[in-house]
Amino acid sequence: MINQDIFELIDKHEHIETAARALKAIAHPLRLKILCILGSEEVCVQDIVEAVGTSQSNISQHLAILRDKGVLQTRKDANRVYYRVGDQRTLQLIVLMREVFCGVAPTQSNK
Repeated sequence: MINQDIFELIDKHEHIETAARALKAIAHPLRLKILCILGSEEVCVQDIVEAVGTSQSNISQHLAILRDKGVLQTRKDANRVYYRVGDQRTLQLIVLMREVFCGVAPTQSNK
């Protein structure tokens, strides 16, 4: 017998669409790496570039995809742009992936 919660999720088409959009956006190795770096923090582009180790233009392209798909939100402060995960559900998914695939224990703020 299928759990009633499954039927409720299937009935909420907008939730399925949101999940599919987020999963498509993060299903790229570099974008997943960016999200793992961000976690629950807000990080500027320069720090992301340093942590990932690729060009700023490459990072900016991937950040734009994540932003356009609604995964990331931005904040501008003078000449710096800061990124953070914009949806709590996506953040929970990232925390779980970091735990499962990277062996990173969740911090107190992520629990």
